[in-house]
Amino acid sequence: MTYRLAMPNLPPLAAIRAFEAAGRLENFSRAAEELGMTQAAVSYQVRQLEDRLGRALFVREKGRVRLSETGQRLLPAVRAAFASMGDAFAAIGDDEADILTISAAVTFGGTWLSARIGRFQLRYPDLAVRLSMSNDYVDFDASNVDVAIRIGPGGWPGLRADFLFRSHVTPICSPAFRDANRIAAPVDLLRVERLAPNDGWWAGWLAEAGVDVAPPPRRGVELDSQLQEASAVQGGYGVALMTPLLWRAELDSGRMVQPFDTLYQPGGANWLVYREGRSRVRKIERFREWLREEMEKDRPLLPEALWEPLP
Repeated sequence: MTYRLAMPNLPPLAAIRAFEAAGRLENFSRAAEELGMTQAAVSYQVRQLEDRLGRALFVREKGRVRLSETGQRLLPAVRAAFASMGDAFAAIGDDEADILTISAAVTFGGTWLSARIGRFQLRYPDLAVRLSMSNDYVDFDASNVDVAIRIGPGGWPGLRADFLFRSHVTPICSPAFRDANRIAAPVDLLRVERLAPNDGWWAGWLAEAGVDVAPPPRRGVELDSQLQEASAVQGGYGVALMTPLLWRAELDSGRMVQPFDTLYQPGGANWLVYREGRSRVRKIERFREWLREEMEKDRPLLPEALWEPLP
């Protein structure tokens, strides 16, 4: 007996690939360069696909093309299908490669993760680690990044997001600054130098700490990350809203102090993010397990509520 595997009546793969490249780039010439084809060949393949569907996939204008409504609906599904196929083939071969590429938010990557990543390397000496830091969301389709540490609400399409901990901040300063300004109660922060003084998080923290006076607008210094704020704070410039979990070494050593226990949750959380189709890739599995273990060690440092996933 002969068994036949039923296959969907798909258009030729070459036509689908030409459409994906042309739709993503919205330029037939650049698509041709990427695919190693002529522009005429790309145009022919797209026409073949349009004839088969009976609908235009592009609106052809003078000197350029753009996706039609049908093309806009079709492109995300086609891109997801190509990404899924790529993940499947990579899982067999390249995904066993010995380099784990991590993208992390600047503050988390430059503090908590950098201080611990050596332990991961020692546990898995066969894996090399490449860490890049940026507050921009990485495009997994356009990079070789394996995993990312993101801050946000979670629920990114096509990605698996493993919850780490809820975002939280509290005022942190140097002991000399605290003593010189006689900071003894939360309301005292209204009269001292605060970094990013007009940030809405200050009003949120002060209200959480029981201060019923809104901080008045004032001029001040705004920095791009807590890494920069830490330098200013340790230099005695002012007080900043920072995440104490990321600064345990400085707080434990006394280089910085947390005057008050109150923690403010501005919303969002930290997540380990990677493509859904790559959850079983060995290097990603090992990193996910190691990260969970390291986070568990820090669990006593925060209120239990901050370790609970967002609703």
